[in-house]
Amino acid sequence: MPAKETNLDIYGLLVKPVREALDGLGFAEPTFPQVKAIPHILKGENVLLIAPTGSGKTEAVLLPIFSNFMQQEDKHGISILYITPLRALNRDMVKRLSYWAGKLSITIEVRHGDTEIRIRRRQALRPPNMLVTTPETLQAILPGERMQEHLSYVRYVVVDEVHELAEDKRGVQLTVALERLLELTKQEYQRVGLSATVGNPQKVAQFIAGAERKIEIIEVPL
Repeated sequence: MPAKETNLDIYGLLVKPVREALDGLGFAEPTFPQVKAIPHILKGENVLLIAPTGSGKTEAVLLPIFSNFMQQEDKHGISILYITPLRALNRDMVKRLSYWAGKLSITIEVRHGDTEIRIRRRQALRPPNMLVTTPETLQAILPGERMQEHLSYVRYVVVDEVHELAEDKRGVQLTVALERLLELTKQEYQRVGLSATVGNPQKVAQFIAGAERKIEIIEVPL
């Protein structure tokens, strides 16, 4: 879904390494979700992006987050937390993230219930810049002393397929985990939600941001 009409060079807002990596993928023109979302996320705003599958919505949130991360002076600990239902941790997602990790020299790792003990130990000793995990696993790692230290550096939280989490017990679990995470960071982190479909955008936005935080709802039609 290419952008319909825009005079703004959206990709030009991103840092040079991200733009060069986009060239490597052959992305010459931003999609409409990217045009709508990237400026808001670059400014650090909380965002709920609702856009069709295959419209580039994952890159719409990751590109500006990667761009901002690369400009950080402090890159200790885990800066980016990507939370998703387990079924979304598929080969395509891992492959896409591996590309960005290689091009931007960002360490990205997955953590879930089946992660090998040796990998868990490595993450505890040398945390990745970005951790992809599930609500259940986030709850499980929060009590660990070393992981608490690493998670205290989180600045960006992305919740993928948020519609699957917002109205069941996994959503409650995630809400509790995000508040516990805030106790560790001791400062607000950016919250971004992704979904292909949402019945009640306002309710889902409140689920992501909490009752008293502002959040921009961006809906891209089919």
